[in-house]
Amino acid sequence: MSITFKKCTFEDLRTLQDISCETFNETFKDQNSPENMVAYLEEAFNSNQLEKEWSNRSSEFFLVYFNHEVAGYLKLNTNDAQSEDMGDESLEVERIYIKKQFQKQGLGKYLLMKAQEIALERKKKKIWLGVWEKNENAIGFYKKLGFVQTGTHPFYMGDEEQTDFIMSKTLG
Repeated sequence: MSITFKKCTFEDLRTLQDISCETFNETFKDQNSPENMVAYLEEAFNSNQLEKEWSNRSSEFFLVYFNHEVAGYLKLNTNDAQSEDMGDESLEVERIYIKKQFQKQGLGKYLLMKAQEIALERKKKKIWLGVWEKNENAIGFYKKLGFVQTGTHPFYMGDEEQTDFIMSKTLG
């Protein structure tokens, strides 16, 4: 088993778009209306939006490979790129997207550990993320890795307002 990790380049944007749409759809299509799924995917993962996110100096994307195949990606935000104002001492894990066929291989944990390493290298004191309140598997996974719920924020799926739990972990 071989896992590798690399920072995304501009040439990787199409791959990010494909993974984003595929994994988001697989994960959430059964709990949301088709109309809201289409609206969200078209807004969040269109080429212009991903290029804008990738160009932000306070955001970074990393691809993860499993046995030399692209398996998913990680998106991190600091400073003003964070989706909530958590301050300069925090790093947000905005996305951990793993393709279905690569799940249950330890890649989610691997990416969270990489995020924590990056946060510590940058002298961050806290790492945090948002997770849908109905995504019990993910909430349990984050709790096992030391995250605790510290708040909530709204998440819009098309025209429907949903609630994400904010989960944080103090580093040190």
